[in-house]
Amino acid sequence: MFHILEKRIAEAISARIQSLYAIEAPVQIEQPKQSSFGELALPAAFQLARQLKKAPKAIAAEIDAAGGAIEGVASMEIAGNGYLNVRLDRGAYGAGVVANAGAVSREVATKIIVEHTNINPNKAAHIGHLRNAVLGDTFVRMLRATGENVEVQNYIDNTGVQVADVVVGFQHLERKSIEEVRSMIHDPAARFDYVCWDVYARMSQYYDEHKDALEWRHATLHSIEAGHGIEAEMAHLVADAIVDAHIATMWRLNIAYDVLPRESEILHLQFWATAFEQLKQRKAIYFEIEGKNKGCWVMPGSAFREGSIEGDDDSKVIVRSNGTVTYVGKDIAYQLWKFGLLGKDFYYRKWHTYPNGHDVWASTDEPQTGAPQFGKGTRVYNVIDTRQSYLQDVVVAGLRALDYNTQADNSIHFNYEMVALSPRTCIEMGIELTEEDKRLPYVQVAGRKGIGVKADDLLDKLIEKALEEVTSRHKEEPEESRRRAATQIAIGALRYFMLKFTRNSVIAFDFAEALSFEGETGPYVQYSAVRARNILRKLAERGETLPDFQAWLQIPTPIGVAPKGTGEGAYPAPYPTDYPAPYPPAYPEAYNIMGRQLAHEDCWQLLLSASKAGSAIERAIASGEPAHLARYAFQLAQSYSNFYHEFPVLSETDLEKKAFLLWMTKYFIEQLEKTLSVLGIEVPEYM
Repeated sequence: MFHILEKRIAEAISARIQSLYAIEAPVQIEQPKQSSFGELALPAAFQLARQLKKAPKAIAAEIDAAGGAIEGVASMEIAGNGYLNVRLDRGAYGAGVVANAGAVSREVATKIIVEHTNINPNKAAHIGHLRNAVLGDTFVRMLRATGENVEVQNYIDNTGVQVADVVVGFQHLERKSIEEVRSMIHDPAARFDYVCWDVYARMSQYYDEHKDALEWRHATLHSIEAGHGIEAEMAHLVADAIVDAHIATMWRLNIAYDVLPRESEILHLQFWATAFEQLKQRKAIYFEIEGKNKGCWVMPGSAFREGSIEGDDDSKVIVRSNGTVTYVGKDIAYQLWKFGLLGKDFYYRKWHTYPNGHDVWASTDEPQTGAPQFGKGTRVYNVIDTRQSYLQDVVVAGLRALDYNTQADNSIHFNYEMVALSPRTCIEMGIELTEEDKRLPYVQVAGRKGIGVKADDLLDKLIEKALEEVTSRHKEEPEESRRRAATQIAIGALRYFMLKFTRNSVIAFDFAEALSFEGETGPYVQYSAVRARNILRKLAERGETLPDFQAWLQIPTPIGVAPKGTGEGAYPAPYPTDYPAPYPPAYPEAYNIMGRQLAHEDCWQLLLSASKAGSAIERAIASGEPAHLARYAFQLAQSYSNFYHEFPVLSETDLEKKAFLLWMTKYFIEQLEKTLSVLGIEVPEYM
């Protein structure tokens, strides 16, 4: 509702500017610093001042005086040195919210692809991976909430160095055969992703101490990329088992995927070979004959880094001198496929079915039938951390070198900063710290060294702590029920913590801060919904039913059909003549009732805040910041807290007021739960 009115006001003011000054200017809308200044602030006069060579205040006065009334606006006031503050017609706005409840989102034919998570399938997921997955999943939910067609991809680098190192570790350090590795994978008592975590750390340390062992890595990589030999078979076993573990871990956070494109098929189905030929033909890459990159195919730095000149230090290796392709080379081929530009496609096989019945598919090089079609997006978001910005620039440069400029413009690096741990969280998770480390603001995760927190361990610890709190408050509830509530609280706490910071912020995860029921946290927002639900639950326990507020307001059905004055379902004409607004409201009784009830500031602020859910989602998408939506959820919860303490809803004796307060409670729950669903957070039965 709110974003519809915003657009109406912006269009009306833009039309006035066009009429007055023959200038086409998009009108920006801001939030006033204080609610007492009104609901919207327009800085249009400041934007026009230089062009018109007039004082902003004079321009604001001319805009205010021009044109007629704007439907839904009670008044406009000139404030400060030229702001136009807008006050909405509360009665009309409230009636409009009720009349437009349940509006259907638009549907579009184009496809947006969001690629996220992308964990190397060589060990258990850790806390740093969770920020990627939560950001990506939430952005997907935001897009889908506005009706976008979104495909979720999780790229599996199953032929890369990290997988090769685990294979080398099993073969040369652990002395494990393929059958022994297979037995570990199928042993329910073993956590295979945890085993690989330790093997990878050991192998990394061994390389540091024995540089000649890197030959094992090179030989294994060749075998894996070719798809032949014992090493390739073991890599296949390891990677597939780890992918299964990652899918299970992410499902605990309500995160699912549509398709798993695998690097092995990019090689085996000649995706890279096709892209390689295109790049050579376009002279986007060249063969280096001297220097440190001798024998390599490289992309000149001038293609992706402004101010660079061609040379060893500025060029990026695409194909190594030993013939193996680098990660970024394969990623160029993958990006071409995402946009449907490669002229090739994967085959697909069903990989996994989630408990909710959703299927995730994986690429394969063997012909299959019955699979959906994937790829061919018009816009692509790659959720990859900031440290990979350089490589993402190379990928986009590859698209431009092939004259795919539109696709390059729509290839978006959805970057984010790293996740660290607070020192006290490290201690709680059993990570040994020096006295110096304990004084640091945060401690960095180092997966290569085996230092860090596995995602499942973190989730288990969060649930354990949440369960202690839930049990202290609800000992009488069955254990299964308490654990379900604790799990929802823990997941909500983690997701909210990962989302409340802007993407360019380094965050230090802290148990106590994330699980707090006070302040800007997931549990605080969840608790607001629980309290509101309790009001409706107590109403039902008394044997009372929720009034049909739409009927109470005499708004005809179907919703959205304007009354004609006569006929079935229409409000009788003529309209009363004593309305303060300069236009006849569509639903006079609704206008009167809402005007009376929304005169109270706490009621008005709650309705206004709750009705901004759609606008909050659109703003978060436009800015690329899920943090803005998390912040909105917190502010909505704060508005409800004021309402909750101000109005004893169930003991209200005035029937009209009670009906309104109950509707307001129900509307708040609907809007907050809609927002939390987009954030991937569930509301527990109790807290």
